[in-house]
Amino acid sequence: MGRPRLVLAVDGGNSKTDVAVISDHGEVLATGRSGPFAPQRDGVAAAVGVVRHALAALGPDVVPEGGFDHVSACLAGADLPAEEEALAREFAARGFGGDVVVRNDTFALLRAGASAPWGVAVVCGAGINAVGVSPTGAVARFPALGRISGDWGGGQGLAEEALWHAVRAEDGRGVPTTLTGLITSHFGTATVEELVLEVHFGRLSEERLHELSPGVLAAAADGDAVARSLVERQAEEVTAMAEVCLRRLGLLETPTEVVLGGGMLTARDPLLTSLLDSCFAVRTPRAKPVLADAPPIMGAGLLGLEHLGAAESAKARLRARYEPPGRG
Repeated sequence: MGRPRLVLAVDGGNSKTDVAVISDHGEVLATGRSGPFAPQRDGVAAAVGVVRHALAALGPDVVPEGGFDHVSACLAGADLPAEEEALAREFAARGFGGDVVVRNDTFALLRAGASAPWGVAVVCGAGINAVGVSPTGAVARFPALGRISGDWGGGQGLAEEALWHAVRAEDGRGVPTTLTGLITSHFGTATVEELVLEVHFGRLSEERLHELSPGVLAAAADGDAVARSLVERQAEEVTAMAEVCLRRLGLLETPTEVVLGGGMLTARDPLLTSLLDSCFAVRTPRAKPVLADAPPIMGAGLLGLEHLGAAESAKARLRARYEPPGRG
């Protein structure tokens, strides 16, 4: 018998990139991790190079001669069809294999967290995004390009908004808030304005602002009105993205799993979780929110196995490798 067909599953995120080599029997043969996958910041070639680096650390023979039988890559920064196509071409050009499917990373979250190949997923990590897939395969998604495409929230967005309010509280244009003390304490500045200037002159990366998001959640729980308003808005945004996906797919009246993932949601903050439960109950009462408990790399692997037409036993074997005991 020849060797089993091999899937390269990739989950490329804003903070790290996971890879897994999976046989068509559902066996995980090798796993690796490397740095952030950021094609919009670093370029397509450099981003795919991060995947190459993760595989190289596994040994010289991990990529089979002729490439993998299928590459299932679910990637941050693959927000538009043109970006997906450019990334797929780069994977093929690098020798990963000729059968490459690139999707946004929200598809991996959905497939990992839902009990079926359809449903809705909302990721709220550094940023925010959502995707919906109907039982017929129809897809609803967003450009997810930040504020210019109507997005708000995630750790970065929440922190930037907190900074805006803190600046105004400090200079008198806004209402008092404990967020001023949170920001100066966290970054060790005398004033919020000093921090703003550090960012403005490039001495502090703006990307570091997301470090404030846990403090914003804590301030909201402690009763700060400004912080609570931001957390309430975050819950509304998560629910709105799910509701729009459900409406576009005609699923508002159909019991549908909504998988919630990303660091802000999987942290299980009590206030944010409670607000989400209330928002979903009012706006999408037929939806069933499900907090992701399996890693997205599993979702990328399942999509790859389904692409190859693997048996249900193969998918069950892969799930058993990644899912917490007792699930299902």
